[in-house]
Amino acid sequence: MNADLIVSIAVSAIAYGTPLVLAGLGELLAERSGVLNLGVEGMMLMGAVTAFFVSQTLGGPGLAVLVAAIIAAALAGAALALIHAFLSITVRVNQIVSGLALTIFAGTIGLSSYAGQVWGVGGQHGVHQLVKLDVLGLSDVPVVGPILLNQDAFVYFSWVLVALVTFYLFRTRFGLYLRAVGESPRSADAMGINVTRYRYVHTIIGGAFAGLGGAYFTLAIAPIWTDGLTAGDGWIAIALVIFAFWRPDLLVVGAYLFGALSSLGFTLQTHGVQLPSEFFSSLPYIMTVVVLAAASTTLARRRIGTPAALGVPYVREES
Repeated sequence: MNADLIVSIAVSAIAYGTPLVLAGLGELLAERSGVLNLGVEGMMLMGAVTAFFVSQTLGGPGLAVLVAAIIAAALAGAALALIHAFLSITVRVNQIVSGLALTIFAGTIGLSSYAGQVWGVGGQHGVHQLVKLDVLGLSDVPVVGPILLNQDAFVYFSWVLVALVTFYLFRTRFGLYLRAVGESPRSADAMGINVTRYRYVHTIIGGAFAGLGGAYFTLAIAPIWTDGLTAGDGWIAIALVIFAFWRPDLLVVGAYLFGALSSLGFTLQTHGVQLPSEFFSSLPYIMTVVVLAAASTTLARRRIGTPAALGVPYVREES
């Protein structure tokens, strides 16, 4: 394998892995609080179509438009997450049912598709798009340059978010409280921690991150809106949290691995390697199934650090 091919795979891995990093971080925060969010796919789709609509219709400097589109995508994801939080935390609907309902509601045949039709953005080419930055003028440095020093601002922002979430979880008092809520809400409540508030806040933040992941599709990867654009990345993001043992640093590694698998077929074709594209397209989903199946065993749940209260509703009066 020559150096050019390795660089191409690495660059593609980062591009296709960035939305997984963002959505995965959001799911990780929600699950650390004890809330399982299976609505990530729908939140990503709503973030994608909202960001594209804003970028197409809002006037002004390109940077300002892109920032507004990104904020709008985060708000769209957060709004859906608020619905999930209300249903699963306050009403105490089964979290799996609530998440799946949101994915159906906002998914390919739901609200995101309807919004794309009403806003008339289907098939349009993006007016604004995130561009790659030449950091310190070093993008031409062999190997390191194109991989680390020639990415768009959103990629670098995702790295900052990973560092911040890692610091928050393992180096702050509030992160400790969050982990306590996910492990034993009864004990956390006894310590004076507001379990409901922590679950609401982190579920909503998780939805905002999923919206950001969706925005990366229409603002960077493919500046166009089509129904089902995220192509199941929301489900992969959920599997990634398990793959990463609920750790942000390992989640980045997993996201880029899945990103490499997602883009491997295209990358090899550009280098003259002709293999069935269907095989490469199926690789991320095969790995997703393997990860979820392996993590579903009782032994695995004990060893990989699954939050003990994940998916379990908590009400103080019943404890």
